[in-house]
Amino acid sequence: MKRLLFLLSLILAYGITSCVEIIDDISFNADGSGSFKYNVNLSSSKVKINSILALDSLDGKRIPSIEEISTKIEGLIAILEQEPGITNVHLDADYSNYMFKLSCDFNSLEELQDAIRSVVRAESKDNVMPELNHNWLSLKDNKLSRSVPQITIKKSKEINTTDRELLKAGSYTSITRFEKEIIRFENDKAKVSANKKAIMIRTNPYSLTQNPNLLDNTIYLKEAED
Repeated sequence: MKRLLFLLSLILAYGITSCVEIIDDISFNADGSGSFKYNVNLSSSKVKINSILALDSLDGKRIPSIEEISTKIEGLIAILEQEPGITNVHLDADYSNYMFKLSCDFNSLEELQDAIRSVVRAESKDNVMPELNHNWLSLKDNKLSRSVPQITIKKSKEINTTDRELLKAGSYTSITRFEKEIIRFENDKAKVSANKKAIMIRTNPYSLTQNPNLLDNTIYLKEAED
C-alpha cells in the first residue's frame, strides 16, 4: 500500500525529496487481518533538511519547527489510534537522522483503508476528496489486488520538475506477505521469496511519478489444504 500519505505530504510540502528511502510492508493472516509497516528514511538528506529547517520560509512557504512537525504527526497518529479495527499503533520517530517507522495492526483491509482516509482528510482539512473514494487494496477468494491510491497520484503531479529529478536518487520498496503460498502474480517486476509467501517490488520515487501503475499487482494464493 504503498505509502502513508501524511508523512509523504510533509516531505513534499517542504521540498525534501532527494535520497528518500521508503518501505511499505503489509502482512496478511489467513482471516484477512494483518499488520502494516511504513518506513521513511531521510538520513542521507539530513544536512539539507537541517538547512531548510533553519530558514523562516522557502519559496513562499513557512518552514515549521521540529516541535511543530512532531506535534502535527502525533496528532495524526492519535486519529489513527481511534479508528475502528486499528490496534497497536506505534511510531518510532528519529528527528536527529529523520527516520520514521510507523506500524499498526488491522482487522480488515476495509478498516485499514478507512483509517488512512481519515488521516489524509485530517491532514488536508478537505472532506471532499474524490481521489479517496476507490479501494486500492482488495482481498477476496485467494486473490489480492493492489494499486496506487489516487490521492498519491494527485500529489505526485504537484511535484515540480526539478524535485522530480532529485527523486531518482531515492528508493521505494513494496513488500506483501502471506500465510499461504503465492502461485502466480501479474506484475512482471515483482520478485517472490524462496518460501513463496512474500512478494516484493522495488523501484524509485521518480519512476512512480512517471508511472504510478508500476506497483500495481494482482496476486493469486494457493488454496488452503483441508
